[in-house]
Formats: sequence, structure tokens, C-alpha cells
Amino acid sequence: MRRQQPLNLVPQPPTTLALAVIASMAWAAWLGWDQQRDVQPDGSVTGPYEAWQVIGLVLTLLAPLYWAASSRRHITDAVLGVTTGLTAAAFYDWSDDASGLFMVGVFLVAAGSFAATTAVTALIASLKRVTVTNA
Repeated sequence: MRRQQPLNLVPQPPTTLALAVIASMAWAAWLGWDQQRDVQPDGSVTGPYEAWQVIGLVLTLLAPLYWAASSRRHITDAVLGVTTGLTAAAFYDWSDDASGLFMVGVFLVAAGSFAATTAVTALIASLKRVTVTNA
């Protein structure tokens, strides 16, 4: 049986920072360029993001999340880095909102990305543990 490296729950600043930068760059690539709201024929307004853009962002972030959780075994870094990067990008992108409600959206991005990255990271770590144990 192959011995598995233990999970690292102590944050490692370089890994956390790298993941935060990657998450911010992914936000800019997928969402940062689209600032126009779409007016539908019935007068309703949607956007500015389309579903495919958000799905692309999520799929793009799976690779660095897998790298941190599986290869490096840095569970805390994966959660903190991606959450921090997405939250900072949302804050920067939405801070010019005249309604003043952008902080509600930023909080929702922070809470949602924290919950989602925690769940995905736990799943990756547990699947990796099962794979190594059965090998």
C-alpha cells in the first residue's frame, strides 16, 4: 500500500496567494469583460453574465482546486485562495455600482464560493484518500 501525504490544514501563504491570483485572473477572463445588461423584448433586464460564462469560470477553477487539494494536499489553501480571489475580483468589478448594493453581491460571492470550494475540496480529498487506500 502506498503511503499518502497527510492533509495540510495550516495555510501556506504562497499557495494561497497563487490560488487567489489564479481565481482573480479566471474571473477577469470569463466575467470581467462583460459589463452590458441585456434588455429582453418584454422589457425585462438580464445579465450582465450569461450562464456559459459562469460555468466556464467554475470549470476553469476546478483544475487549480484539484492541484491544491489532491497533489499538494493543501485543503485550507484551496478554500481560502479561491474564495479570496473570487471575492476580491467581484469587489473590484462591481464597486462602481451606483445603487450601493454591490456589497450584497460581494458577500454572496464570498459565501457561495466558500461553501462550494469547501465541498469540492472535501470531495476531492476524500476521493483521493479512497483511491490511494484501494491502490
